[in-house]
Amino acid sequence: MNIEVHMSKSTQIIQEEQGDPGIRSATPQNITVVLPAFNEEVSIGSIVLLTKHYADNVIVVDDGSSDRTASIARKAGAHVIVHEVNKGKGAALKTGFKAAAELGADIIVTMDSDGQHNPAEIPLLAAPIIDGYAEMVNGSRYLNHKDKNTPIYRRIGQTVLDTATNMNSGLKITDSQSGFRAFAGSTKDVFRFNARGMAIESEMLADAGRSGLRITEVEIGVRYDVDCSTISPIKHGLGVLLMVLKDIEFNRPLYYLTAPGLALGVGGLYMGANFLQIFFTGGSLYFGPTMLMILFIIVGTFMALTGIMLHSVSAVLRETKTA
Repeated sequence: MNIEVHMSKSTQIIQEEQGDPGIRSATPQNITVVLPAFNEEVSIGSIVLLTKHYADNVIVVDDGSSDRTASIARKAGAHVIVHEVNKGKGAALKTGFKAAAELGADIIVTMDSDGQHNPAEIPLLAAPIIDGYAEMVNGSRYLNHKDKNTPIYRRIGQTVLDTATNMNSGLKITDSQSGFRAFAGSTKDVFRFNARGMAIESEMLADAGRSGLRITEVEIGVRYDVDCSTISPIKHGLGVLLMVLKDIEFNRPLYYLTAPGLALGVGGLYMGANFLQIFFTGGSLYFGPTMLMILFIIVGTFMALTGIMLHSVSAVLRETKTA
């Protein structure tokens, strides 16, 4: 009996690369790759052809492209789903995850469609899920070192976004904006897919963190010479940061409101104590500093109480959703 005939293509590749013909042959995995695409006719054909070597299915979600993205992807052998209008990356991933589940995917891999990611690294991302110690794998450019190819302004922005995302998700991720990830098929209902743009990467980490998924990272490479994004990196970074902060405001209001509110209130009380000492020793109080002290105390108290109230509301809503 030839067992390999019944194994998925992805399982065979992992065995060949890792030299392990025994364990995984008994549990073949269907790996389906989801490629959200918008006007990627230049790269989509080659990406699909390369990806088919490492996956059982390749799904291209054409998110309202005005070029030949859909037809080229279809000719290359991908399952193509077309959004008639551009709905954003979050909606494209939602469509892709749903289609992957219908195809019986055990593992869903997401990649960018512009050629930044190397399909040959798909087995690296799938391996922790196949081995059973992760439900989500994040491909990281910075896991063991800082990528020297990354422009300095991107590294600065990346650090800010990583910090905000980790604060929101409760995770310790080294590359929060990576679009190269693998997910166990069972996680498909964990994610909201609300964010339209690249903020979806941070949103998915927040959802994964709150759902208690087992997450690990593997090191990946990336090409920057194929980045054809028309969005300014600064505009993109600010947009992601604003989304993360809005998410923190509702889901982690103790960080967003209560902590800074307490800091303001304590600062106001400290100023007040100094003013009282000056007053009792015969000094004079000045209008400006006194009003600033009062403002700090009032605003700080309001922020702290609002944060506590929002924390209680969000806790009730989460319990309601899980009930």
